[in-house]
Amino acid sequence: MPIQPHLLCARPAGVGLSTRIARRALLATVAISFAFSCNLSVGYAQSSATAPVAASFSYADIAELADHAEVVAVARPRSLAKIDPRVMPSPPGMQRFYVDSQVDSLIRGEAGLPSRVGFLLDLPVATKPSAIKGKSLILFGRSGTRPGEIQLLSSDARLPWSPETEARTRSITAELLAQDAPPEITRVVEAFHVEGTVAGESETQIFLATRGGQPVSLSIVRRPDMEPRFGAALGEIVDEAANLPAPDTLLWYRLACGLPPALPMAAAMKLDGTGAQAAAADYRSFMERLTPCARTRAPAPGAKLGNGGTGG
Repeated sequence: MPIQPHLLCARPAGVGLSTRIARRALLATVAISFAFSCNLSVGYAQSSATAPVAASFSYADIAELADHAEVVAVARPRSLAKIDPRVMPSPPGMQRFYVDSQVDSLIRGEAGLPSRVGFLLDLPVATKPSAIKGKSLILFGRSGTRPGEIQLLSSDARLPWSPETEARTRSITAELLAQDAPPEITRVVEAFHVEGTVAGESETQIFLATRGGQPVSLSIVRRPDMEPRFGAALGEIVDEAANLPAPDTLLWYRLACGLPPALPMAAAMKLDGTGAQAAAADYRSFMERLTPCARTRAPAPGAKLGNGGTGG
């Protein structure tokens, strides 16, 4: 989606003719105003801020951020104005900046973005602003209350840009915005287990609650002298022909990163002891067969962003 030029924010008179010093002073003043009036989240740049641009991030790393973001954009910091800690204190060992950035491309954002945006960022005291300035970042957040503001989702809701990371971010964002996108799992609701008519035959069905109310179910079917069949289905009807989702897909992410490792006791309350044990074993086998949820992104101090999946 192209940046919408009609959303360019008006600058205070004289900004375009100001000296560098005057501009930085103005930016710092604007930053303080933004922070107190809009409660902008502050991004923390750890040692990863100076990591190679081509750093590799897993599907789960990016999906976790993109899933919660109303705005995803590629931006290049043009200037960093340090904010007086007496006015706006920063965490110990950190220094706070207002970052004025050029928007290079908009990956997600229904309302568009101006060509320049600002956000708050904390850097370690030993880190120079040049470690960030001019180096493209992928930002994940929401629009502020004024044009030209971005409120980051969390203290680490940004990634160093690379062609691979941008391409994966665009692909995941497209999955999230698809009409048939698998919904976010909120809890395991109930498990059913039925033994077959012959030894070694059984079926377990597990129903999940989702944020949007769409049905999602898991099935584990066992037949004598055959490998167990594991499946995940979207829809009202349990599909015995369903398979495990492929890794690095949105349904895989929802299950592998959003489900608890063990079946919650509350989900098996209607089963007798033997049935509850069998359902719990089948659930555990299902989770073991899923490709594990791998994350390579180290959260910054204070980051609280998560997938939102719960146990029940």
